[in-house]
Amino acid sequence: MNPKQILESGEDRPETILIVDDDEINRVILRNIFSPFYSVAEAENGKTGLRMLLDKENSICAVLLDVVMPEMDGVRVLQELHRRGIPRKIPVFMITAEASGDVIREAYDLGVMDVIYKPVTPYIVRRRVNSVVELYRARKRLSSTVQRQHEDLLRQARQIITLNQGMIEALATAIEFRSMESGEHVRRIYSITKILLSETPFGDKIDDETVEKIALSAVMHDVGKLAIPDNILNKPGRLTEEEFEIMKSHTVKGASLLEKIPQMRSHETYKYAADIARHHHERWDGRGYPDGLKGDEISVWTQAVSLADVYDALVNDRVYKKALPHETACKMIVSGECGVFNPKLLNCFLSVCGRIRELYEPEVK
Repeated sequence: MNPKQILESGEDRPETILIVDDDEINRVILRNIFSPFYSVAEAENGKTGLRMLLDKENSICAVLLDVVMPEMDGVRVLQELHRRGIPRKIPVFMITAEASGDVIREAYDLGVMDVIYKPVTPYIVRRRVNSVVELYRARKRLSSTVQRQHEDLLRQARQIITLNQGMIEALATAIEFRSMESGEHVRRIYSITKILLSETPFGDKIDDETVEKIALSAVMHDVGKLAIPDNILNKPGRLTEEEFEIMKSHTVKGASLLEKIPQMRSHETYKYAADIARHHHERWDGRGYPDGLKGDEISVWTQAVSLADVYDALVNDRVYKKALPHETACKMIVSGECGVFNPKLLNCFLSVCGRIRELYEPEVK
């Protein structure tokens, strides 16, 4: 692209060349070379030139910098520009009549794009500067394109995550409605699980990102109830021994159902969701179901979901019972009336029971 095309391209770009030289004649020569194609700003010493560059950084597309100047020489200006990372964004050209090899080497080390010797040859210096300016502009366009693509990918990823979460919550909520429970149940299980694992020592070894995955998985803990007949699922009275065995099968059926969903198996929450679905009725003393796991055989996250599920069932109405007060529910859980829990988990639960109660206000008395 020639200089005229650069000006006529109409793109949003810096278009001022800054000439920093204490020799007025040299400034006039350089101004005449570039003024037909760019706006030209001039400074008679390095200190003034540095100030102008910092003030108008976004409008400058190249700097032509003399070496020997009063107040602040070109090398000191370069050192300051290098410290600020400016040569990565704006090409800097050293203009010199003579300079030692050490000076030239230092200039390149500090980010100078090219060294132009005086007296300048207008055609050559114009071509060299224009080529580098266009190179920087092309790199900026590419960087902007890559940034936009990156932002688009992040936005799409967030949309997919939101969609996945929405599908999971919708499935879990449908289960709760089918069992004549409030759809808020799954959201409270999500919140209680998150509190237990992120606000108490019980989840000390689990990072925040994993806690979020576990909490999302927790909303699918009862997915196996889809396979339980309505007459058992919503029976208002006590279940018979045979009916209870069928009800207990929702744990195994839930894990099996998740395994049969290809999209679920590839989802990063799958291993937590399948474990929770199968084992959220296991108990610390080994008297739970379906596998009779005992103690630390039960994963930390499943223990947290299990306690959350029990608490929520106690303080809310069910087809077979009325809601209990918060204090009563806590006493029943700690005393073992609802099955035996990990003592460490119980201590952690008591430390945040006030926070958990807030989730239910004003419903819980």
